[in-house]
This record gives sequence, structure tokens and C-alpha cells, in this order.
Amino acid sequence: MRRLLLAASLVLTCSAASAQSSQPYAGLEQRPIKALSQQQVDDLRAGRGMGLALAAELNGYPGPSHVLELGDRLDLTPDQRVQVQRLFDAMKQETVPLGNKLVEQERALEDLFSSRVVTSESLKASIAAISETQGRLRESHLKYHLSTAAFLDQSQMQRYAELRGYQNPDRASGHKHHH
Repeated sequence: MRRLLLAASLVLTCSAASAQSSQPYAGLEQRPIKALSQQQVDDLRAGRGMGLALAAELNGYPGPSHVLELGDRLDLTPDQRVQVQRLFDAMKQETVPLGNKLVEQERALEDLFSSRVVTSESLKASIAAISETQGRLRESHLKYHLSTAAFLDQSQMQRYAELRGYQNPDRASGHKHHH
């Protein structure tokens, strides 16, 4: 009897797992913009990085937002705070409009499909516009990481990496940043 229950349990478990894996997008059809979650829309509209600057962040080029958040623990000077705040403000002035533009471009693509008027030409034009905006948005985030790093000294860079969990203090001594 136990074997029968075990076998039945395994069949039900496998069936449930199979049903989940064959329906990975279930529920997403309710989203206003199918390709973007509400969190992604909010992040884009707020100018947040959404991982667009990981090439910089994870290679020793801190972002202005996180530097400001960690300012006290990084022992930022008053001048450094002012300079990094200026970078952050400038970044927001660039990234918020780009994020809004990207959301609207994704909405337009969504509308092409939902209204069933998409053509090969309109699809190509829409994707080209979205790709250009995505590239500009990523470049904007990356360039502010590059600029922020120039305002920090080596010990602050090291401390930043430790605080963000990127390296152990004992391992980091051999890691040099080049700016």
C-alpha cells in the first residue's frame, strides 16, 4: 500500500511540475505591457539601473546611487558628496526620460500586436527604436558609474566592494582598479 501511495504521490508531483513548466507565462497575459512587469515599468520610470550597469558595478566602478547610500560608511568628504550627488542628479535627468520613452515604445509594440495590425515593417521599425533607446539607457547608466569612480580613492573603492558583498577583505588586497 505504501508503494502505491508513493507512486501516486510521485505521479502527482511530476504532473504538477510538468504543468508549471509548460505554462511559464500563465498570468502574464493580464499585464498591460506583456513584456514588462509592473516593477520593471516602475524602475524604468524612476531611472533605476535594473542591472544595466553590471559590467561597471561588478568590475569596480560604483554607481552614484549606491555611493550616496553608503556615503557615511565610505567616509565621503563633503566635496565628494556634492560631486556624486551632482552625478546622480544628472543621471536621473537622462535616465528618467529614456525609461519613460522605453515604456512607451514597449506599449506601442504591445498595441501593434494586441490590435493585430503588426507587419514585418512595423515590427522591424518598433524593435529598432526600442533597441536604440535600450542602448542609450544602458550607456547612460554605465557612464555615470565611470564618472563616479573617478571621485573615490582606492580605500573607498575597496570598502564599497566589501559593503556591496563583491569581495572579501582578505582577498581584495590583490585586486587593483584602473581608472
